[in-house]
Order: sequence, then structure tokens, then C-alpha cells
Amino acid sequence: MKQIGSRIRGYFNTRFGFFVLAIALFWVKTYWAYQTKFNLGVKGSMQELLLAINPLPTTLLLFGIALYMSGRKSYVTMLVIDALTSMWLFANILYYREFSDFLTFALIKGSGAVSNNLSTGVLGIMEPSDWFVFLDVAILIVLLATHAIRMTIRPIKKRFALGISVLALCLFGANLSMAYADRSGLLTRTFDNNYIVKYLGLNAYTVVDGVKTAKTSAAKANAKASDLDSVFKYLKQNPATPNVEYTGVAKGKNVFVIHLESLQQFMIDFKWQGQEVMPNLNKLYHANDTLSFDNFFNQVGQGKTADAEMMLENSLFGIAEGSAMVADGTSNTFQAAPAILGQNGYTSAAFHGDVPSFWNRDNTYKSWGYDYFISKSYYPTGKNYEVGYGLKDKIFMKYSMQYIEQLPQPFYAKLITVTNHYPYTLDKKNQTIDKTTTGDKTVDGYVQTARYLDQSIGEFLDWLQKSGLDKNSMLVLYGDHYGISGNHKKAIAKLLGRETFNDFDNAQFQRVPFMIHMPGLKGGVNHTYGGEIDALPTLENLLGIQASNFVQFGTDLLSTDRNQTVAFRNGDFVTPAYTKVGSEYYDTASGERLGQLSAAQKQAVDQATNRVTTTLSLSDRVLNSDLLRFYTPSGFTKVDKSKYNYNKKKATKQLKAAQKSGTSVLSQNGGQSLLDQYITDAPELMPDDASSTSDSSSSAAN
Repeated sequence: MKQIGSRIRGYFNTRFGFFVLAIALFWVKTYWAYQTKFNLGVKGSMQELLLAINPLPTTLLLFGIALYMSGRKSYVTMLVIDALTSMWLFANILYYREFSDFLTFALIKGSGAVSNNLSTGVLGIMEPSDWFVFLDVAILIVLLATHAIRMTIRPIKKRFALGISVLALCLFGANLSMAYADRSGLLTRTFDNNYIVKYLGLNAYTVVDGVKTAKTSAAKANAKASDLDSVFKYLKQNPATPNVEYTGVAKGKNVFVIHLESLQQFMIDFKWQGQEVMPNLNKLYHANDTLSFDNFFNQVGQGKTADAEMMLENSLFGIAEGSAMVADGTSNTFQAAPAILGQNGYTSAAFHGDVPSFWNRDNTYKSWGYDYFISKSYYPTGKNYEVGYGLKDKIFMKYSMQYIEQLPQPFYAKLITVTNHYPYTLDKKNQTIDKTTTGDKTVDGYVQTARYLDQSIGEFLDWLQKSGLDKNSMLVLYGDHYGISGNHKKAIAKLLGRETFNDFDNAQFQRVPFMIHMPGLKGGVNHTYGGEIDALPTLENLLGIQASNFVQFGTDLLSTDRNQTVAFRNGDFVTPAYTKVGSEYYDTASGERLGQLSAAQKQAVDQATNRVTTTLSLSDRVLNSDLLRFYTPSGFTKVDKSKYNYNKKKATKQLKAAQKSGTSVLSQNGGQSLLDQYITDAPELMPDDASSTSDSSSSAAN
């Protein structure tokens, strides 16, 4: 035994032995932090494996720097690198506990949000176990100080040090390949920093964020106010007169925006086995006081849901690659719906039953001026409460109302549903309609989750009547993007009762529901061609707000002189006359592919192509160069991001104080909550499951 102990000690007395020990200790503490300090949403054996191995490549690479140095410098350098990376891990643990996200360079060098939100309350959010991240550094220092491990001045061959660096890069390449196999487009379509850390590790995330920040900074550093001249010129040359018949008809009304996840227009009035799949939305769609649009298209790119939100609340397109909410949401200047309405007397709140960091909402919503962001930690927890990307819709809608009733009126409230999301799975207790029979597992579950979404909307509408909010509110409901992709052409054709489903059909399939409902509103089904970029100017006119003051690329859908070219993010388009898919053109009415274009046809498609290209490039310029920082519309005050904090404890206190205004539903009801009048048939909330639940006040913050 003594010989074995002596050999082990002798091994660690070598430079490489000390290096291996430092790597091992750092790996153990990092993996421990991943498992206990962050909520990374690891699912499946592959993700578990990646989480376990991802600290190694970057640790080998960073610590390996010390091997290029000689003598004591090598040991000191290793300890310094260990200490610095440990400090970064420690800072992220504290920030994550408060904001459920990781630190970014943009955040650190931006508005001072880190110091405002962390340094003043660091003792309040710190836990004793957080300090364990420095334990490996302390152990190594003690071992060296007590000479339990002795420094050796014997040099290591440079080719050996180089070999360690090469090994680290090879391991990272393998790690990245495995990550892409499990999550394609991980780096090009980044929608949550948790994913980068889960798949590649915290150090790799830091590098990825640094590269993004450098690219963004370069574009923004070279930008100047005159870059807006071409934007203003285009907007001035392409106006659409707001429909005066509808101007201000909703002025002072509450606004509900209901985000119908992955819902497509073909589901309106769709029947399966003789049953309406969505009876509640069908009834609302055809109501006399609902403005419905049957040629309203999603225009999202890689950002999908995030792109839809960007267009809906800013009338700016998503960027060509990735998500603008992720790339620019933290640092850019915006003139978004929450801020615009907030400066017209509205309280604003966004509701989402998932972690706040998803799509960088926790930072983006501050830039947009949301007063409140009610996310996962605000809601009750319980057995089977969640599916896929957050709380099931019936549970989410019900418990969102406990905050809705506290909002001072008028308010602007956006509720993001998630149950009708790929891969469209739902437990048997919540299934109220049979699957379709196309033979495609993804497609066949779609009607079940769509029906569930519809039922949640029906329960919500019933409560609105009971609370009285239906009388003084405008409801806006929209589908954010396609639910069934063009990769399922055979199944879609069978579902729709067609023989074929081609690229032209898929372009038309990008229609999503858009409806605006309000008592007394002159409704009907409007056939104008438009898309998500047009939603905000339409709502502004209804609310009596002059959209022309702002940089917005959409137009009022109710305008009688608007251009009806619908731009897709990839440069394709749809107009009432023509549809462009790739290099092919089609007659929109007949679906006939156009071969040799006539002179008139060529002129029309060239004009549409030029409009689409110009609009997309100018919108990209506004976002990529952060041009709105150079322009503040008359009567509008620039958003101060530091004023917003979505911590549950602070938000609850703020809502309590807001009751003094006396305009909320809760205040008007003498402080008595109306939540008990919200009736839902969600099986998870039935008495037999009550023992597994906990109310929102005791749910753990994320």
C-alpha cells in the first residue's frame, strides 16, 4: 500500500500529474454546478452524456496554456486560470438564480443591468453552497502550500503541450458533432442560452456569446444616424392610409393578445370524424363583432416564435439567421407595443408558462418596455402540469388570471400558449378527439393538441364574461407560425383530402389565423393579403395611435390603398396575383406554374421582388445596426431598461401597490379574487390530484 501511495504521490508531483488533478477537480465541480445550480432541462441519455463531457474540452484547452510555460509560472498560471473560470461560474450561478439566464457581454457592458440587479442584492440571493465552486482552487493551493504536492521545474516538451491543445480541439469537435446530432442548428438558430450551456458548456457559451457580441458591435459601431435616411425615404414612398372608419374605435380598451402556438388557418372550420376540431375559435372567427383575416400569413424565419413576436410588437422582421430577440433583444433600442401603449396610459404584461430565458424574453421584454413578465416561477407546480415547452394551456390560462385581475386598467396583456407545439403529444386524460389517420405520427396528433388549445380559449372567454372584462377589452388572436412543415407533404395532402401537395401549396399553407374581437366592432372576414408585419399598425389605428410616427414596415390591414405583397423571410412572396417560391412563379388564384412570363407579368413580379428585397434589407439594417437609437419619435420617451425587473417577489409587491389606483378588476371587486369563477376541466386540477400540487406562492423560482 505504501508503494502505491508513494507512486500516486510521485505522479502528482509531476507537472502533468498536477495538471490532471486540476482538470479532474474542475470537471467535478462544474458538473456538480450544472446539476444543482442551473435548470438546463436535460432530457435523454444523449443530453446527459453531453452535459457530463462538455466541461472537458475547454478546460483542457484553457488549463493547457500553463503547460507551455516553465517552472513555477506554469503552476501559478494554472491556478489563475482555475480561479478566473471559477469566478465566472460563480457569477453566472448568482445571475441565473435571479434571472434564469446566463451573463452576456452585451449585458455586462450595456446599461449596467448586472450591477443594478446583482450587486445591490447579492447577499440576499447567495447560498453557502455557491462557494463550493472555489473548493478545487483552495484544495490545489493547500496541497502546494503544505508541500503535499511539490512543484517541479522540469520542463514539459512543447510538442506535448501542443498535443494537449490538439486533443482539446478534437474533443470539442466531437462534442459539437454529437450536439448537432441531437439539436441541429444549435449555433445558427440559438433560441435559449440554456441550450448552448447544456450541449457545449459554460466556457464554450462564453466564446459563442463573445463572437456574436463582436460581430454585432462591429456593425453597430460603424452605424450612424444618416443610415436611417434610406429607411425614412422608403417608408415615405410606400404609405398606406389608415382606415378612418376604424380609427380609435378601441381607444382606452384593454388589449389581450393571445398567441396561438403553431396554429394554422386551415384548422378554422376543420372537421375530423364529423366534429369541429376548434368550435370555440370557429365561433369567434365568424362572430359579427370579430374582424377575421383569411389571407394572413406567418412570415417567420429561423426565429419562428421569436420572429412572430418581433413582428407583432415592433413591425420589424426577424433577422436572416437566428433570432433577433436573442441577438439584439438585450442591447438594442426598440419602440415596441408595450412601450408605445405604456406611454398612452397602459399597464403591460407578458405571460408565458416556461422559463423566462427562452428566446431571451427576460432581457428583450425589458427593452420592449413590459412592466411585468409573468413566467414559470409565478405559476403553481404539480404532477403532469407541463408538456413540451411549459405549462399546459388550460392550467396556464387559469392561473394567469390571478395576475390579470390585478393589472391596473387599461392594460396590454400578451398570453403565450404552448401545448399545440411540435411534436403534438398529449396525455390520454386530455385527449377529447381521435388522432387523424395519415400514418404520420407528427401530423396525426395535431388535431388533439389543437382541440385542447381551443378548449383553453373557450374557458378563458367564459371567465372574461364572468369578470366583466369582455365588455371593455379588445381580443387579438394570432397563429405564430406553421404547425406542420412542408417535410410532411404526403400526410398533409391526405389530411386535406388532396391528391398532391407541392411547393406552391406549401406557400399558401403558411396562412395563420388573425382575428380581432371587440363588442360593437364592425366585423366580418377580410380577404386582404397581409402578414404578421402588419399586425401592429392595424392595432395602433384601432387604438387611435398614429403609426406613422414610428419606424414600422407593416401597414394597416384595414387600409383601402395598401400594397398586398406578403414577404417571406427567405425572399419568396405571395400577392393576390402571383406567388414566388424559389425561382418559380405561380398564379396565386389557380396554382398554375408560370413558365415564360409576359411583359406585364414580369413587371409585376419584378416590382414585388424589389419591394420584398428592399423591405427585408432595410429592416435588417435597423436591427443589425441598432438604428432606432438615433431616432426618438415625437411624444415618445426612450425605454430605460434598468427600470424593469421581473423577479417574482418584486413584481408581487409592485402589483400589490398598484391596487391603490382602484382600476384593476380585483380592486373593483373589493379586493375579492374572481379566480374561483374560472372553470376548467383540466384533469390535473381535479380533487384526486390535489395532493400533488402546490400553490404559486410556494413554487420554487427558476
